Amino acid sequence: MRIPAFRVALALIGALAISLVLSIATGPLALPGSQSLLALIDHLFDSQLAQLQEYQRAVIVDMRLPRTLLAVLTGALLAQCGAVMQGLFRNPLADPGIIGVSSGAAVGAVLAIVAAPAAWVAWATPVAAFSTGLLTTLAVYALARTANGTSVTILLLAGVALAAFAGSAIGLMSYFASDQDLRSLSLWQMGSLTSASSQGLLLSLAALVLTSIQFQRRAAALNALLLGEAEARHLGIQVERLKLELILLTAVAVGIAVANTGVIGFVGLVVPHIVRMLVGPDHKLLLPLSAVCGALMLLLADTLARVLVPPAEIPVGIITALIGAPFFLFLLIKQRRLGKL
Repeated sequence: MRIPAFRVALALIGALAISLVLSIATGPLALPGSQSLLALIDHLFDSQLAQLQEYQRAVIVDMRLPRTLLAVLTGALLAQCGAVMQGLFRNPLADPGIIGVSSGAAVGAVLAIVAAPAAWVAWATPVAAFSTGLLTTLAVYALARTANGTSVTILLLAGVALAAFAGSAIGLMSYFASDQDLRSLSLWQMGSLTSASSQGLLLSLAALVLTSIQFQRRAAALNALLLGEAEARHLGIQVERLKLELILLTAVAVGIAVANTGVIGFVGLVVPHIVRMLVGPDHKLLLPLSAVCGALMLLLADTLARVLVPPAEIPVGIITALIGAPFFLFLLIKQRRLGKL
């Protein structure tokens, strides 16, 4: 059953706004939502409205706010990339994590963290993650491409193989890492938002703005591609150029996301399906609504990760995997019954 897009948009935006307040107010140190909002207003306008201690203000402004913003930006990036890859490959199982793109980007990020000089790490990490993520994406696409289109089976197998190779490479680099770096890498590989920084937020925001604009400009072409490559060519779409552009944009977005948060899987798989069931396959609606829904999903997952076992916290990648893995199995069974696997 299709729901009018504006209703879906209003519901998602409203849920995201509520989740933002919940994320900022929730944690091992519980704070009233109204006072948390007033603390943010105080920070923005240099006022004194919130009745909070200085350490409580510091928790909100310096710790929870950057983490919340990073969850929103990363969730939006991953969800949009998932929607684009599913449309590009015409495959509901495509996802930056499942086909190995996130793992490939992680290799570059870990290499930069372990080998780059400390002064270069902040910029070397996203550049390296983008480069290896791009190479992985091109390799998967080349392996899965056949005369009849993109093979679902080869796509999945290539993703599994490349993810396994990436895992071994990361394990080798972790073996030679120092004890301090090893603990940070272990948490980072499970997906974590604890390292949110102003530089990472700016990179993520720039990537989100760039990819959102470019993806939306190509929404009509993605709609045409759903009919098949031959049909898209008859409609005047330069299919190979479109694929290369979308692969490059996806590699940029996933590389920056992985560099900031580690590997967070299944957001790009689950979210586009949920939005597609609500508003249909039109990418002009699917892409922006997936971004909002992805931000909402990752924000809720992070909030849950912080409250399940206080004062400790579960890496957010574990939460998304617990949600996404059963959903992926459901999709596999559904595709098998439809005779598409």
